[in-house]
Order: sequence, then C-alpha cells, then structure tokens
Amino acid sequence: MQELIPPIKGISKGLPVDKEHPTTSGYMNNVRPIDTLERRLRLGQRPGLDKWGAGTQIGAAEQPVVAMCIVAAVA
Repeated sequence: MQELIPPIKGISKGLPVDKEHPTTSGYMNNVRPIDTLERRLRLGQRPGLDKWGAGTQIGAAEQPVVAMCIVAAVA
C-alpha cells in the first residue's frame, strides 16, 4: 500500500514532474489546503460562486445595490 501525501504547499510549475516536492502538485483546481476558520491542514473544495437573484443584472430595478465594502484578511 502506498501512502498519499496531500499537496499542502500548492502548485509547483517551475520543475519537471519527477523533481516536484512531494507536498506540491502540478495541477490543482479549486482546492484549499488550509482551513480558513480553524487554520489546520485540511484539503477541501474551494467554495464556488452561486448566482444571486434571478440572473438579471445587479443594480437593476428589482435588485438595487444597497451597500458595497472591501474585506481583507490578516494572517
């Protein structure tokens, strides 16, 4: 049985496949290596973007823009 090492250090594009570090991957799509709330190693799917409203343009008469803000995370 072979042990699988999760790619917790993200994507490695600078090296050939046989020279990659064991904790990196050549391709990852929508994967989060570290849980953002508990700050622990836990591979999981990055949350997707859901449509909001009826699919019409935001800011139209039936979906007015009420507030906008910028959110930043501090590590």
